[in-house]
Amino acid sequence: MEYVWKQKPKAPQPIVEKLGKEINVNPTLANMLINRGVENFEQAKDYFRPSLSQLHDPFLMQDMRAAIDRIEEAIAKDQKILIYGDYDVDGTTAVALVYSFLMGFYPHLEFYIPDRYKEGYGISERGVRYAAEQDFSLVIALDCGIKAIDKVDLAKKLGVDFIICDHHTPGEQLPEAVAVLDAKRSDCAYPYKELSGCGVGFKLIQAFAKHRGMDESVLYSYLDLLVVSIAADIVPITGENRILAYYGLDRINNTPRPGFKALILRSKIEKDIGISDIVFKIGPRINASGRLEHAKASVELLISADLESAMERAKVVDEVNATRRNFDENITKEAFEMIAARETEREWSSTVLFKEDWHKGVIGIVASRCIEKYYRPTIILTESNAKATGSARSVVDFNIYEAIAECSDLLDQFGGHKYAAGLTLSVDKVPAFQAKFESVVKSRIEEIHRKPVIEIDDELLLDQINYKFYNILKQMAPFGPGNPEAVFRISNVYAEDVVVLKEKHLRFKIVQDGQVTTPVCLAFGMADRAKDPDLTTVNMLRGRMRFDIVAEMRENFFRDKSSLQLYVKDIKFD
Repeated sequence: MEYVWKQKPKAPQPIVEKLGKEINVNPTLANMLINRGVENFEQAKDYFRPSLSQLHDPFLMQDMRAAIDRIEEAIAKDQKILIYGDYDVDGTTAVALVYSFLMGFYPHLEFYIPDRYKEGYGISERGVRYAAEQDFSLVIALDCGIKAIDKVDLAKKLGVDFIICDHHTPGEQLPEAVAVLDAKRSDCAYPYKELSGCGVGFKLIQAFAKHRGMDESVLYSYLDLLVVSIAADIVPITGENRILAYYGLDRINNTPRPGFKALILRSKIEKDIGISDIVFKIGPRINASGRLEHAKASVELLISADLESAMERAKVVDEVNATRRNFDENITKEAFEMIAARETEREWSSTVLFKEDWHKGVIGIVASRCIEKYYRPTIILTESNAKATGSARSVVDFNIYEAIAECSDLLDQFGGHKYAAGLTLSVDKVPAFQAKFESVVKSRIEEIHRKPVIEIDDELLLDQINYKFYNILKQMAPFGPGNPEAVFRISNVYAEDVVVLKEKHLRFKIVQDGQVTTPVCLAFGMADRAKDPDLTTVNMLRGRMRFDIVAEMRENFFRDKSSLQLYVKDIKFD
């Protein structure tokens, strides 16, 4: 895939010099910080040394007082409370968090995760009727519910109250719940709008602890759940999310709950866990149960009381994840073949694919795979309960939720946010939806959205790549959306010691002005990349052609020794 290289803006020199002098960093680092919203000493202090004391008052969130009062009423009257959550990582971690916290002092609780295939996303009629039949007076819904107007109305008729804790974009009308906690509400003054679903659940228990005069340290044991939700749900790692992720990583690395300890052992992670480890190793294992079987297994793993039982549950989850990978690979292959066969859609701005027997649990992953290859807003649909149901994924800076909303006349329901959404429609409306969605995307999409962009922080010379520089970069973690890893351009170099790994990856050193790098360069999947079969990347590197690279700086550990490496994101030859 061809990438566009985009240099991030350079801040005015006086501002760069002022910040560099205040915190004693070089101009490159000062400019990087300014691009991340850090412009003075106090902001730098908060950025490099985040503190839980910086968290906002949970009672700033609209309806929080009503939510706490209703929970207190339920406790005072010994009413049964049902903790209800979505079946993905964000939902299951949120359920584990609120359930574990309340179970610490109130026993009349259960948790409920809807069946992806029998009930679908969000609050289901089956779930509402279950609550009523089992005599639950209160349901706390997590990571879902912001559009469940008819389901909450049904619950009221059946004598069941709802507290909604969601982070998705509300519609024009809110459910008639006792409380609707969502910072994205237009009437909500809460300062930070990008919490995960688990993050909203955390604000609920933070408010409850504050209301009861509890020491806030009682909340710290739940921060490992929070960081997993933040990483897996790909919310911005800014503001409160960055604080929660920072302390959550400390928790999961040093004192993880038994469920996470078991997953870490199963994943064979032998270094400090970072955001990417959660995204690629821990998150998919938690997600697997909800994708193929039932997410109840993931919650049971996360609330395991001891490592022995957690290891047994993690083994089952791991096996399900292996099956999920097989489905993922096979359906992705079919999707690629379908796209390649559609001659008339080669120049389209979007992709909408439907096949009735695709596994519903992996279509979101397949949508992401399609974007990696074709880079355009993508919706993958399958048949479930006699309906076409699908997952949507987007490219950088294109709001797929708004594009789907313009097609709402063809849909039974939809929900989500800028980069990911879900939808349901009649099978016979799929062709009409495909055409209308393409028309909407074509009218909205800009040229910058048609190719993936690599944003470059700055250009470096080889002699600037050293541990002194890298040790400051490390302190900018945790990295993720809103606080990306630093990417540097290194220009006019040629390669030495080029080695092909597993027939598709490259390892090499680079030379600039006669100076050879100490860091080894690793370029994953680039060995045979080329427009001309005779001019593969490996051949051009071995031919000592001059090139530029963009790369991230990483630390590698091998046999108790550490070394710096450059992870190459792209190569451009002269």
